[in-house]
Amino acid sequence: MNPKIGIVICGQTDNRQFVTTPYIESVIRFGGLPLIIPLTGSPLLLKQYVSLCDGFLFCGGADITPLLFSEEPAFGIGAVDLRLDQFQINLTKQILHHTSKPILAICRGMQILNVACGGTIYQDISLQPGNPFNHMQTSSDRSDICHRIDIKHDSQLYQLLGTSAFTNSYHHQTINKLGIGLNTSATTSDGTVEAIEMPSHPFIIGVQWHPECMLDTSSSMQHLFSAFIKMGIE
Repeated sequence: MNPKIGIVICGQTDNRQFVTTPYIESVIRFGGLPLIIPLTGSPLLLKQYVSLCDGFLFCGGADITPLLFSEEPAFGIGAVDLRLDQFQINLTKQILHHTSKPILAICRGMQILNVACGGTIYQDISLQPGNPFNHMQTSSDRSDICHRIDIKHDSQLYQLLGTSAFTNSYHHQTINKLGIGLNTSATTSDGTVEAIEMPSHPFIIGVQWHPECMLDTSSSMQHLFSAFIKMGIE
Protein backbone atom coordinates (compact mmCIF):
# COMPACT_ATOMS: atom_id res chain seq x y z
CA MET A 1 0.00 0.00 0.00
CA ASN A 2 1.26 3.49 -0.84
CA PRO A 3 2.39 5.52 2.19
CA LYS A 4 -0.18 8.14 3.13
CA ILE A 5 1.53 11.55 3.05
CA GLY A 6 -0.28 14.37 4.78
CA ILE A 7 0.25 17.60 2.86
CA VAL A 8 -0.44 20.46 5.24
CA ILE A 9 -2.27 23.33 3.55
CA CYS A 10 -0.10 26.17 2.25
CA GLY A 11 -2.54 28.91 3.21
CA GLN A 12 -6.06 30.24 2.91
CA THR A 13 -7.62 33.05 0.90
CA ASP A 14 -11.17 34.17 0.03
CA ASN A 15 -12.67 31.50 2.28
CA ARG A 16 -10.62 28.80 0.52
CA GLN A 17 -7.81 26.62 1.82
CA PHE A 18 -5.21 25.61 -0.74
CA VAL A 19 -2.19 23.48 -1.61
CA THR A 20 -0.28 24.25 -4.80
CA THR A 21 -0.13 21.47 -7.36
CA PRO A 22 3.64 20.68 -7.41
CA TYR A 23 3.50 19.37 -3.82
CA ILE A 24 0.72 16.94 -4.71
CA GLU A 25 2.43 15.83 -7.92
CA SER A 26 5.75 15.30 -6.10
CA VAL A 27 4.18 12.96 -3.55
CA ILE A 28 2.45 10.95 -6.28
CA ARG A 29 5.59 10.82 -8.43
CA PHE A 30 7.56 8.97 -5.75
CA GLY A 31 4.83 6.56 -4.72
CA GLY A 32 3.00 8.38 -1.99
CA LEU A 33 -0.74 8.78 -1.52
CA PRO A 34 -1.35 12.53 -0.95
CA LEU A 35 -3.88 13.51 1.70
CA ILE A 36 -4.59 17.22 2.22
CA ILE A 37 -4.65 18.23 5.87
CA PRO A 38 -6.91 21.29 6.28
CA LEU A 39 -6.75 23.91 8.97
CA THR A 40 -8.79 22.70 11.92
CA GLY A 41 -9.13 23.87 15.49
CA SER A 42 -10.24 20.45 16.70
CA PRO A 43 -7.62 18.63 18.83
CA LEU A 44 -9.46 15.36 18.13
CA LEU A 45 -9.21 15.79 14.35
CA LEU A 46 -5.57 16.80 14.67
CA LYS A 47 -4.84 13.63 16.62
CA GLN A 48 -6.61 11.53 13.99
CA TYR A 49 -4.61 13.09 11.15
CA VAL A 50 -1.37 12.40 13.01
CA SER A 51 -2.42 8.78 13.46
CA LEU A 52 -3.72 8.35 9.89
CA CYS A 53 -0.74 9.65 7.93
CA ASP A 54 2.60 7.89 7.43
CA GLY A 55 4.55 11.09 6.73
CA PHE A 56 4.01 14.85 6.60
CA LEU A 57 4.90 17.50 4.04
CA PHE A 58 4.87 21.11 5.26
CA CYS A 59 4.75 23.57 2.36
CA GLY A 60 5.89 27.08 1.56
CA GLY A 61 3.70 30.10 2.13
CA ALA A 62 3.44 33.48 3.82
CA ASP A 63 5.28 34.88 6.85
CA ILE A 64 4.87 33.71 10.45
CA THR A 65 3.27 35.90 13.14
CA PRO A 66 6.30 37.18 15.11
CA LEU A 67 4.55 37.16 18.49
CA LEU A 68 4.65 33.36 18.22
CA PHE A 69 8.41 33.54 18.66
CA SER A 70 8.27 36.39 21.19
CA GLU A 71 9.00 39.32 18.87
CA GLU A 72 7.10 42.45 17.89
CA PRO A 73 6.50 43.06 14.14
CA ALA A 74 9.52 44.52 12.35
CA PHE A 75 9.77 46.50 9.12
CA GLY A 76 9.99 44.13 6.20
CA ILE A 77 7.56 41.50 7.44
CA GLY A 78 4.85 40.43 4.99
CA ALA A 79 1.30 39.09 5.36
CA VAL A 80 0.63 36.73 8.26
CA ASP A 81 -2.22 34.41 9.31
CA LEU A 82 -2.31 33.72 13.04
CA ARG A 83 -4.80 30.82 12.90
CA LEU A 84 -2.78 29.06 10.20
CA ASP A 85 0.47 29.60 12.12
CA GLN A 86 -0.97 28.21 15.36
CA PHE A 87 -2.49 25.23 13.56
CA GLN A 88 0.74 24.29 11.80
CA ILE A 89 2.87 24.75 14.92
CA ASN A 90 0.46 22.63 16.99
CA LEU A 91 0.43 19.92 14.32
CA THR A 92 4.23 19.90 14.17
CA LYS A 93 4.46 19.49 17.94
CA GLN A 94 1.96 16.64 17.87
CA ILE A 95 3.99 14.79 15.23
CA LEU A 96 7.32 15.34 16.97
CA HIS A 97 6.15 14.46 20.46
CA HIS A 98 4.01 11.42 19.68
CA THR A 99 5.49 9.73 16.60
CA SER A 100 8.69 8.94 14.74
CA LYS A 101 7.03 9.63 11.38
CA PRO A 102 9.00 11.53 8.72
CA ILE A 103 8.63 15.24 8.05
CA LEU A 104 9.84 17.15 5.02
CA ALA A 105 9.42 20.86 5.72
CA ILE A 106 9.85 23.23 2.77
CA CYS A 107 10.59 27.00 2.94
CA ARG A 108 7.94 28.40 5.34
CA GLY A 109 7.53 24.82 6.52
CA MET A 110 11.15 24.79 7.69
CA GLN A 111 10.57 28.01 9.62
CA ILE A 112 7.41 26.56 11.19
CA LEU A 113 9.44 23.53 12.27
CA ASN A 114 12.05 25.80 13.86
CA VAL A 115 9.48 27.92 15.71
CA ALA A 116 7.62 24.80 16.89
CA CYS A 117 10.89 23.67 18.50
CA GLY A 118 11.35 26.99 20.28
CA GLY A 119 13.53 28.70 17.67
CA THR A 120 13.25 32.15 16.09
CA ILE A 121 13.50 33.63 12.61
CA TYR A 122 14.67 36.90 11.15
CA GLN A 123 11.49 38.65 10.03
CA ASP A 124 13.37 39.94 6.98
CA ILE A 125 16.77 38.94 5.64
CA SER A 126 17.88 42.59 5.94
CA LEU A 127 17.88 42.04 9.72
CA GLN A 128 20.34 39.15 9.44
CA PRO A 129 23.91 40.06 10.44
CA GLY A 130 26.59 40.36 7.78
CA ASN A 131 25.87 41.02 4.14
CA PRO A 132 23.20 38.57 2.99
CA PHE A 133 22.50 38.49 -0.72
CA ASN A 134 19.04 38.48 -2.31
CA HIS A 135 17.34 35.12 -1.69
CA MET A 136 14.17 36.03 -3.58
CA GLN A 137 15.07 35.15 -7.15
CA THR A 138 13.37 36.93 -10.04
CA SER A 139 13.47 34.08 -12.57
CA SER A 140 10.11 33.27 -14.11
CA ASP A 141 10.88 29.53 -14.03
CA ARG A 142 10.76 28.14 -10.51
CA SER A 143 13.01 25.25 -11.48
CA ASP A 144 15.91 27.62 -12.21
CA ILE A 145 18.84 27.56 -9.80
CA CYS A 146 19.71 30.67 -7.82
CA HIS A 147 22.63 29.85 -5.53
CA ARG A 148 24.79 27.10 -4.07
CA ILE A 149 24.37 25.49 -0.67
CA ASP A 150 27.18 23.82 1.27
CA ILE A 151 26.13 20.72 3.18
CA LYS A 152 27.63 19.51 6.47
CA HIS A 153 29.25 16.10 6.30
CA ASP A 154 27.68 14.87 9.54
CA SER A 155 24.13 15.44 8.27
CA GLN A 156 21.46 13.22 6.80
CA LEU A 157 21.19 15.66 3.92
CA TYR A 158 24.82 14.93 3.03
CA GLN A 159 23.92 11.26 2.59
CA LEU A 160 21.25 12.29 0.08
CA LEU A 161 22.76 15.26 -1.78
CA GLY A 162 26.51 15.16 -1.14
CA THR A 163 28.77 18.06 -0.20
CA SER A 164 26.87 20.77 -2.08
CA ALA A 165 23.90 21.49 -4.33
CA PHE A 166 22.48 24.29 -6.44
CA THR A 167 18.98 25.35 -5.48
CA ASN A 168 16.24 27.81 -6.32
CA SER A 169 15.33 30.45 -3.72
CA TYR A 170 12.06 32.21 -2.86
CA HIS A 171 12.25 33.52 0.70
CA HIS A 172 12.94 36.76 2.56
CA GLN A 173 12.82 35.35 6.10
CA THR A 174 15.64 33.23 7.52
CA ILE A 175 16.49 31.11 10.54
CA ASN A 176 17.87 33.00 13.54
CA LYS A 177 18.07 30.95 16.74
CA LEU A 178 17.81 27.21 16.15
CA GLY A 179 15.03 25.33 17.90
CA ILE A 180 15.73 22.70 20.57
CA GLY A 181 17.02 19.45 19.11
CA LEU A 182 17.67 20.89 15.65
CA ASN A 183 20.99 21.11 13.82
CA THR A 184 21.99 23.20 10.82
CA SER A 185 22.78 20.91 7.88
CA ALA A 186 23.34 23.40 5.03
CA THR A 187 24.20 27.07 4.55
CA THR A 188 24.89 29.52 1.73
CA SER A 189 28.07 31.59 1.36
CA ASP A 190 26.46 34.53 3.20
CA GLY A 191 25.81 32.37 6.26
CA THR A 192 22.08 31.89 5.71
CA VAL A 193 20.74 28.61 7.12
CA GLU A 194 19.37 26.61 4.18
CA ALA A 195 18.56 23.29 5.84
CA ILE A 196 17.94 21.92 9.33
CA GLU A 197 17.54 18.44 10.79
CA MET A 198 16.54 16.69 14.00
CA PRO A 199 19.09 13.92 14.58
CA SER A 200 16.98 12.23 17.27
CA HIS A 201 14.27 11.37 14.70
CA PRO A 202 14.61 9.01 11.72
CA PHE A 203 13.74 11.70 9.15
CA ILE A 204 13.05 15.31 10.08
CA ILE A 205 14.49 17.59 7.41
CA GLY A 206 13.68 21.22 6.68
CA VAL A 207 14.93 22.93 3.52
CA GLN A 208 14.69 26.63 2.68
CA TRP A 209 14.41 26.11 -1.09
CA HIS A 210 11.64 24.48 -3.18
CA PRO A 211 12.71 20.97 -4.27
CA GLU A 212 9.19 20.20 -5.53
CA CYS A 213 9.80 22.66 -8.37
CA MET A 214 13.15 21.14 -9.37
CA LEU A 215 12.32 17.46 -9.81
CA ASP A 216 12.54 17.55 -13.62
CA THR A 217 15.94 19.25 -13.59
CA SER A 218 17.74 17.96 -10.49
CA SER A 219 18.54 14.36 -9.56
CA SER A 220 19.51 15.63 -6.09
CA MET A 221 15.98 16.86 -5.42
CA GLN A 222 14.63 13.56 -6.70
CA HIS A 223 16.78 11.76 -4.12
CA LEU A 224 15.44 14.00 -1.36
CA PHE A 225 11.78 13.42 -2.18
CA SER A 226 12.27 9.72 -2.86
CA ALA A 227 13.96 9.21 0.53
CA PHE A 228 11.16 11.09 2.30
CA ILE A 229 8.40 8.98 0.73
CA LYS A 230 10.30 5.73 1.41
CA MET A 231 10.59 6.65 5.07
CA GLY A 232 6.79 6.69 5.19
CA ILE A 233 6.78 2.98 4.35
CA GLU A 234 9.20 1.87 7.06
